[in-house]
Amino acid sequence: MKDGTAGVKSFYDVSIPISSEMLTWPGDPAVAVRRRSSIAAGDTANVSELILGSHTGTHVDAPVHFIEGAGGVDEIPIEAMNGEAFVADARGMTGALDGEQLDRLNIPDGVERLLLRSDNSRLWRERRPAFPESYVCLSPAGAAWCVDRGLRAVGVDFLSVEQKGAEGHPTHVALLRAGIAIIEGLDLDGVEPGSYDLVCLPLKILGCDGAPARVALIAR
Repeated sequence: MKDGTAGVKSFYDVSIPISSEMLTWPGDPAVAVRRRSSIAAGDTANVSELILGSHTGTHVDAPVHFIEGAGGVDEIPIEAMNGEAFVADARGMTGALDGEQLDRLNIPDGVERLLLRSDNSRLWRERRPAFPESYVCLSPAGAAWCVDRGLRAVGVDFLSVEQKGAEGHPTHVALLRAGIAIIEGLDLDGVEPGSYDLVCLPLKILGCDGAPARVALIAR
């Protein structure tokens, strides 16, 4: 979603709205937003109860998500998730991308924060999307490419940076061990490839394995 007027920087909200109808990872808690007090019912304020998992919608993975004893989401350096980022155009690609495929995306040298726009983002246009059989993500070789390039953050437009059912979760582990922040569940459908300023602020939940985030891109 784009916001902006002439002479003013354009902001793109690339977060997925949280609702009870949204797609969640199989086995994760279902989302519920329930009104617990209501002005219409005579209460002094409207207050809602939220039930959701730590990896709901647009979210950030913490090292402890897959590495026992590692840091929680509150320990991820905020500067790793905020600053100049490059949106690469991976539309038309399928499955888990390796290093050779990433090399074909014309990613400039020196990029520290990489976001992959793929055909996954079309899924967020659907009201009640079904969990896809396959989606664009990173293979272990793709994760190694990110580590070798010295990335500080990598973002994908699906709920996982890795193939579902990957034994040992090697992509996640490689990225998290290298201190690379993982941002999942982005909606990049309306964002053209190129450089932006990334703003990513996950909820600061002490010791947690991940947290939902509001993520925006600002045109440079």
